[in-house]
Amino acid sequence: MIKEWATVISWQNGLARVSCDVKASCSSCASRAGCGSRVLNKLGPQTEHTITVPSAEPLVAGQKVELGISEGSLLTSAMLVYMTPLFGLFVMAAVFQQLFGSDLAAFAGGVLGGIGGFLVARGLSPKLASREAWQPVIISVGLPPDLLRVETSSSELSQ
Repeated sequence: MIKEWATVISWQNGLARVSCDVKASCSSCASRAGCGSRVLNKLGPQTEHTITVPSAEPLVAGQKVELGISEGSLLTSAMLVYMTPLFGLFVMAAVFQQLFGSDLAAFAGGVLGGIGGFLVARGLSPKLASREAWQPVIISVGLPPDLLRVETSSSELSQ
């Protein structure tokens, strides 16, 4: 199971609206200069993702929850997003090459196949996303933010 911590924004009628922060590049590996993720993170704005998950337990705003999603559904969705356009590109490029016998036709077929594969993936995603196994679930719930209080004595501060 893939796990990620999120912050509760609101809870109403058994549905929690949570916000997951986008992770910036880690900058801890040796290949920082050539890291594609690091470059992409610098290009785009740092945003957060807001999703709704079912929660029978009442939650308060600011509370941390651990979300989980199965690896199988994550891998299948990645395959759908990346492989469908790639498959369409190669198949249609080969078909156009055989039909018309030119590189320009193969290029046009590849472009059309890639776009067609993207549209197929886009059409299949809502159907697959509605499956129960593809939905994130709350694994564990942290303490409410107003319940935890840390007090230090002045003698601990002076040491």
